[in-house]
Amino acid sequence: MTRVLRLADPEIKLQTNVPLSTITFTKTGGPAEMLAFPENLQQVECLVQACQAQQVPLTVIGNASNLIIRDGGIKGLVMVLTKLNKISVAGNEVTAMAGARIIDTSFAAGRAGLIGLEFAAGIPGSVGGAVFMNAGAYGGETRECFKSCQVLTRSGQLKTYTNAEMKFSYRHSLVQDTGDIVLSATFSLKPGNRRVILDQMNYLNALRRYKQPLDFPSCGSVFKRPAGHFVGPMIIKAGLQGKQIGGAQDSMKHAGFIINVGGATATDYLNLIHYIQKVVDAQFDVDLQTEVRIIGQEA
Repeated sequence: MTRVLRLADPEIKLQTNVPLSTITFTKTGGPAEMLAFPENLQQVECLVQACQAQQVPLTVIGNASNLIIRDGGIKGLVMVLTKLNKISVAGNEVTAMAGARIIDTSFAAGRAGLIGLEFAAGIPGSVGGAVFMNAGAYGGETRECFKSCQVLTRSGQLKTYTNAEMKFSYRHSLVQDTGDIVLSATFSLKPGNRRVILDQMNYLNALRRYKQPLDFPSCGSVFKRPAGHFVGPMIIKAGLQGKQIGGAQDSMKHAGFIINVGGATATDYLNLIHYIQKVVDAQFDVDLQTEVRIIGQEA
């Protein structure tokens, strides 16, 4: 039976038993017991305080791009931050709220003639997600231009973290360990030629369209790159490219991606991930770790 979350703000709209396949990039995932799309920071604070006071589990999601939600769904409240999407430019700095797309943030920087976020021009996730996992592409990473972020702790305290305090490493940041909710981030950039910057970003997007299976639902790059190896070539050498379990298939266009070719479940995705990990470990003695975030309960 779905619980009721008592809220001090009547403007906050709660939905119940919503299939999360409607928001994930894989088009898979079980239901959220409760779902909210806060429209401002005050609503975020209200939801966090209510969950803490009423002992309701809270899961925070950004753009749901590099994410697999198990078929059993998520108990408690799922808070999706995509409506917190304001982006502003001041001097050589760009500040974006957590729900803003990192693509939009990078193009805002480019249009302002600022260098440093070009690598993110094709990353489909949110700013909060990019900070959370130190997202990167084409030789660049979030930490290289990150200045600071504002977070809300699970106890309702507002804090600011600097670059050094975030303890960035490959696909990792401090907030993965603390559970703090990223509310906004500021990027420190350098001035450059607007036309050259935008041309580079458009080139990287064209390269992404050429190399990646963007015509199918997917969670993006599934595995972290192990030291001394490339994931795609190992999968191909292992004879796994095109391998399909249920509706989940290792992409024939890019072996590092798993796509939904029709009717896939999260369980199909996870079974294929585990199978690839098992075969690659047996053939190459390499333990593939997932880059994609996997959350939720088994069906």
